[in-house]
Amino acid sequence: MNALAPGYMDTEMNTALTDPSNPRYAEITGRVHAHVWGTLEDMKGPCVFLALDASDYLNGAIIPVDGGYLVK
Repeated sequence: MNALAPGYMDTEMNTALTDPSNPRYAEITGRVHAHVWGTLEDMKGPCVFLALDASDYLNGAIIPVDGGYLVK
């Protein structure tokens, strides 16, 4: 069993937070090491990796896809 842990993602659900006039936008974007919010495109690579035989020996992993948010 493995899991993906997405960070702040620019989705329809977060439109209020991704509005640059929202004070939280600058706070969150500044905390993300990549200085941008993630997109659904950013989730494709890790999803494909977990679906391939290349990940067969990987077990019990939680893979953060968060632009470096957890690094800080």
